[in-house]
Amino acid sequence: MRVTALGILGAVLCALVVNADVEPQADFDVQKVVGKWYLVGFATNAEWFVKRKAEMKMGTAVLNPTADGDLQMDYSSLKSDGTCFKMNHLAKKTDIPGKFTYRSQRWGNDNEMRIADVKYNEYALIYTFKTKAGSSHVLIKLYSRTQDPGADVLQKFTQFSLEQEIRPENIAILPKADECS
Repeated sequence: MRVTALGILGAVLCALVVNADVEPQADFDVQKVVGKWYLVGFATNAEWFVKRKAEMKMGTAVLNPTADGDLQMDYSSLKSDGTCFKMNHLAKKTDIPGKFTYRSQRWGNDNEMRIADVKYNEYALIYTFKTKAGSSHVLIKLYSRTQDPGADVLQKFTQFSLEQEIRPENIAILPKADECS
């Protein structure tokens, strides 16, 4: 029992150290992320991803800053049965520009999201640290203004994910899909 508790404590501390190292882009401007983005890359250390990775397809996200500086995020993707999966979150700003927090009612987890790297007319690398019932994992998303980001952007996403200790098999460039209507 003692070894298990120490192992869990060690894993949590490692996760916190990794989480602390990722800072939002220094000159982040929430007003410049407004609009439509394609979710083209997805990486995580969550166990569920391995089973569902093959089913995942490119989706869209619409980001809209609020008057208070929070970030409304509306995501949608077309499922294989032709129906539309939709999810919405209001990410609350923090004292650090580019760092937001939100609670997912759908999944029951708390999220700390950081815009780690963004070129507003091209791509955004979004790092999210998720916790639920004492368990935590990292989720990294690559958003692009187009469905075909350049090879340099895809490489940047892959390299960033590897630096966050995501295993190569848990890094996915999502296949294109029709958009929800």
